[in-house]
Amino acid sequence: MEDEMFEQLMYVLNQLVTWITAGAMVFGGVVPYIPQYRDIRRTQNAEGFSTYVCLVLLVANILRILFRFGRYFETPLLWQSIVMIATMLIMLNLCTNVRVATELQTKRRSFTDFDWSHFWSWSRFVDYLQCVVAFTLLAAYVTYLLLDSSVFVESLGFLAVFTEAMLGMPQLYCNYQNKSTEGMSIKMVMMWTSGDTFKTGYFLLTEAPVQFWTCGLLQVGVDIAILFQVYYYSRYPQKPISHTVSHTTSTKAL
Repeated sequence: MEDEMFEQLMYVLNQLVTWITAGAMVFGGVVPYIPQYRDIRRTQNAEGFSTYVCLVLLVANILRILFRFGRYFETPLLWQSIVMIATMLIMLNLCTNVRVATELQTKRRSFTDFDWSHFWSWSRFVDYLQCVVAFTLLAAYVTYLLLDSSVFVESLGFLAVFTEAMLGMPQLYCNYQNKSTEGMSIKMVMMWTSGDTFKTGYFLLTEAPVQFWTCGLLQVGVDIAILFQVYYYSRYPQKPISHTVSHTTSTKAL
């Protein structure tokens, strides 16, 4: 009797740990963007955040979802991709509204202009949405045609996780260009690092495809490089830090 109760207790605990881990995988990836979202909304300034981070994550997670049609992986990872896509669209919407409300130029740039010099620098959120939908349809069509090719499927999986591994590169480059990490949420990067470390460990424990954990290790390395930038630019400032920045507010961005 006691053995049965012990087994039931262990089963319940095991299920609880599984659910908590799955929940952390699904929603843990979006948590780092909460402080960044709040900072942008509070200051009405999105200059410190690279919207190319959103581009990288949108592409990576769309490709990951398509990869699942060719090779099965854990369901929490699928939901993680869906939640992350929604989060990146929310971030893009905020950044676009803030930028339009504060920029002085009146000329509007749109996706349908097909001007590559202004790619991913459009004036309306709907243009970003059009680009994402167009990419999704094109990638889905190519995947449908080549789904029987194991080489294509494995390459698709590698491309998905490698793109995600490059998540921090736009922010790394943005910081390098600005010679400062001002405007970037340090909390966001610290959460990136802890989340990517947890995620890589999860990949290893669940025996996820090799593409997942190898690129996870690369992603942790990029996170550490950004944290080094935080230390370096605070210790050795490359430009004067502005303490008073005025931003034009608009009800459109609220």
